[in-house]
Amino acid sequence: MAFGWIDEQADRRRRAGLVRTLRPRAAGSPLLDLAGNDYLGLARHPEVTEGAARAARTWGGGSTGSRLVTGTTELHTELERELAAFCGFEAALVFSSGYAANLAAVTALAPHGSLIVSDAGNHASLIDGCRLARGTTRVAAHADPDAVRKALGSHGGPAVAVSDTVFSVDGDAAPLGALAEACREHGAGLVLDDAHGLGVLGEGGRGAPHAAGIAGADDVVVTVTLSKSLGSQGGAVLGPARVIEHLVNAARTFIFDTGLAPAAAGAALAALRLLRREPERAARAGAVARELHARLTAEGLEAARPDAAVVSVRAPSPEQAVRWAADCRAAGLSVGCFRPPSVPDGISRLRLTARADLSGAEIERAVRVIGETRP
Repeated sequence: MAFGWIDEQADRRRRAGLVRTLRPRAAGSPLLDLAGNDYLGLARHPEVTEGAARAARTWGGGSTGSRLVTGTTELHTELERELAAFCGFEAALVFSSGYAANLAAVTALAPHGSLIVSDAGNHASLIDGCRLARGTTRVAAHADPDAVRKALGSHGGPAVAVSDTVFSVDGDAAPLGALAEACREHGAGLVLDDAHGLGVLGEGGRGAPHAAGIAGADDVVVTVTLSKSLGSQGGAVLGPARVIEHLVNAARTFIFDTGLAPAAAGAALAALRLLRREPERAARAGAVARELHARLTAEGLEAARPDAAVVSVRAPSPEQAVRWAADCRAAGLSVGCFRPPSVPDGISRLRLTARADLSGAEIERAVRVIGETRP
């Protein structure tokens, strides 16, 4: 029978407690949301939604084609200019998603004969970029610059190291300065995914590379998503102008994909301008994460110390993690639930995302619900 193996895999997932389901949310959900990635609370901000609506009225519901045909509007180039300037890079290129941006950066910058050194804790989009690239990939120990240095030292050709700046599972930050130093010792490039750093780290939310003093370097390329701190959708690659020009000509997820919808570009641009005007939002997101961590650990829960806005709480097993998240939801709190294979160490977690717009009462409520529903 065609696709008969699907039933076998489904049965294994059920027995392992790893079945995933879609839960459509209503526009007016009563749940307190600590599961989404709206770090700065901008997804529903009036200026951001008006930016989306204005762009849709002006440019239409879709971009009408790939970026190299009809999919590039004046709005896209305006967003690219302002995003690059804000983060401290020479140029930027906007993609339809952060996933597509990561695939583009890794595959286009790791040709045949090159070496990719990838952190063991990297996001799936970076891992898939490594799989699709023509270079050879070596996985380095998590957040270990010496391991990166050793891998680079064994290769005589072009090379690039690839890492998240803030890892999405536990919210820990990569040692960016040391990684950049290791790469420069061997003439290698550094590709960083700053999805969880933009809007939270760096001066006024300019990102983890800016905070580390490596933004704008000619050997550093950074990817970002527009769907987290900027409350929109899409992604971008930031870097030297010659790298961005290379991506325009070589990145398949740019050349063969329909351009980002104008509404998403308009929302992201409005959010970026709002963040530039209200930089205190970035500091607030970090402060909320640290308060959540302090209160959860005071309750005796095992929570990872956050370096940005992600706080994870360990669960005893995948089944208990799912039950814990469901019990939280029944008590009015939405939390993320990370289980294998999404977690590289095989340890299931509740994943909480701090938001700059959370009140003290909401933080207290979230901690109380998590504590009361623990397995």
